[in-house]
Amino acid sequence: MSTPCIICVAITGSLPTKANNPAVPVTVTEQIESTHEAFEAGATICHAHVRNKDETPSSDPEKFARLKEGLEKHCPGMIIQFSTGGRSGAGETRGGMLPLSPDMASLSVGSNNFPTRVYENPPDLVDWLAAQMLRHNVKPEIEAFDLSHILKARDMVDKGQLAGTPYVQFVMGVKNAMPVDRDVFDYYIHTVRRLFGADAPWCAAGIGAQQFTLNDWAIASGGHARTGLEDNVRLDRDTLAPSNAGLVTRAAQLCEKYERPVADWRQARAILGLRELST
Repeated sequence: MSTPCIICVAITGSLPTKANNPAVPVTVTEQIESTHEAFEAGATICHAHVRNKDETPSSDPEKFARLKEGLEKHCPGMIIQFSTGGRSGAGETRGGMLPLSPDMASLSVGSNNFPTRVYENPPDLVDWLAAQMLRHNVKPEIEAFDLSHILKARDMVDKGQLAGTPYVQFVMGVKNAMPVDRDVFDYYIHTVRRLFGADAPWCAAGIGAQQFTLNDWAIASGGHARTGLEDNVRLDRDTLAPSNAGLVTRAAQLCEKYERPVADWRQARAILGLRELST
């Protein structure tokens, strides 16, 4: 497989705190520094949430704006992807940062169970978020927690709600949602190729101890990989991850194992059909 592998680093998320791992970057300054290290280690997408001073999740567009400015300065060319996830806000506040026109944003197109609650993505909100992304030239990353979410993405393309070929990410290992199951994983790949074409790019994310497993499966199967402290704060049961860059380095080593080059930011932008930069 000669297709370069895009490594996405999910730097912070909404749940992990410094009590879980002191390396979790919380302030905007910490996030910029952590992302810069991960960028140098090979990550070309930064999946970003922002936090309040007390480490609780935030949807404050001003924080997203400062983060975007810092990443553009210190990680030139890196793909900036903002989260519109439901833990940091409700309703349309989840898309309040989209007018900043990041390169990408996450888009969950259906609801599912989470460990202690329902992750609600009602159709009217999904439609509104998709419309905002079209308006502000933001490419969505379809976060597929279930097979139906991939099929929904195809329906949205057919209706003109999504532009171009979607970038679908399989999320596996969330308690009460889709477990890490190899047959399901392989069928997800089959479904993406059937609905969007054999060359449609896709990614996979594993939660907690399953992160390395999903990195391995995705890279070996020709897909792209997500890693980072949002999804997993450990290298193994007894060892905390030293940084986001440390987790990116581990994913890059899998690329070497499977003889796949790690995509640089220019290659990543080309694969995902994003605008070219002169940087």
